[in-house]
Amino acid sequence: MTRTRATAIGFVAVLLWSLLALFTVGSAPTPPLLLNTVCFSIGGTLGLIWTWTNGGLGQLLSVRWTTYLFGTVGLFGYHALYFSALRMAPAAEAGLIAYLWPLLIVLFSGLLPGEHLRIGHLCGACLGFAGAAVIITGSGSAGFQATHLPGYGLALLCALTWSSYSVLSRRLGDTPTSSVAVFCIATAAASGALHLVVEETIWPDSVFGWASVVALGLGPVGLAFYVWDIGVKQGDIQILGTASYAAPLLSTLALVVAGIAALSWGLAIAAVLITGGAAIAARASMRR
Repeated sequence: MTRTRATAIGFVAVLLWSLLALFTVGSAPTPPLLLNTVCFSIGGTLGLIWTWTNGGLGQLLSVRWTTYLFGTVGLFGYHALYFSALRMAPAAEAGLIAYLWPLLIVLFSGLLPGEHLRIGHLCGACLGFAGAAVIITGSGSAGFQATHLPGYGLALLCALTWSSYSVLSRRLGDTPTSSVAVFCIATAAASGALHLVVEETIWPDSVFGWASVVALGLGPVGLAFYVWDIGVKQGDIQILGTASYAAPLLSTLALVVAGIAALSWGLAIAAVLITGGAAIAARASMRR
C-alpha cells in the first residue's frame, strides 16, 4: 500500500467522525457510557467477523498483551475523558480544548523517526485550530470560570490521550489492524462495567434512536478506528493530523443540513481557515 493511499484511507475516519455529533443527538436519551458499550460492541464484533473471514484470527494470538492494553486505554480513555469533561465544564470550551488533538498530532509527529516539522505544518495547524475555534466556541461561548478548571483539565488530557495514541500507533506498524477489533471489545467491556456503577440504564425510545446507535457502531465508533489505524501507521500522519480539523467543520455542516444548526458567517470563515490550513500543510509535506 502506498503512503498516499494509506493517507486517503485514514481520512475516511475524519469523514465518519463528522457524523458523530449528528448520530449522537439522534441516539438520545441513551447515557454516554451505555452508548459507548453498545457502539464499541458493534464495531468490535464486525471487526472480528472481518478478521475471521480473512483468516486472520491467528494473528490476534501473536499480538502482545501490552499492545491490547495500549489500544484499549487509548479508545476507552479518550471517550471517558471526553464525556466527563463535557459534564464538568461548558461544552464549547471543553470541546475546543479536546480538539487540540489534531494540532498535537502534527507537533508530536515531528518526534517520529523520518518525520520533520516544517513552518508550513505549524502554520497550517494554527490556521486549522483557529477554524475549529470559530466553530466550537460560536457566539454564545461562556466566559472563563475557575470552577470549570477540572473539566478543562480533563479535556486537555482527552486531547493528549488521542494524539499520543495516534502518534504512538505509528511505532506499532507491525501490529495488524485487526487488533483494533480486540481494542473495541475490551473498550465495550470496560464501558459496560463503568456504566453499571455510575449510570442509569436508558435504551433508545424510537426506531430513529436505535438506527442512530447502530449507525454510530458501524461508522464513527466502528469502521473509523480501523481506517484511522491504517492511516497513522502507513500514511502521512502530519497531513492526517491537520486534515482532522475538517471534522468539526463537516460535523457542523451535517447538523445544518439536518436542521439542527443554522448556517452563519462563522461557519464560512471556519471553512476558509480549515481548508487553507490543510492546503498549506499538504504543500509542506509535498516539498519533501
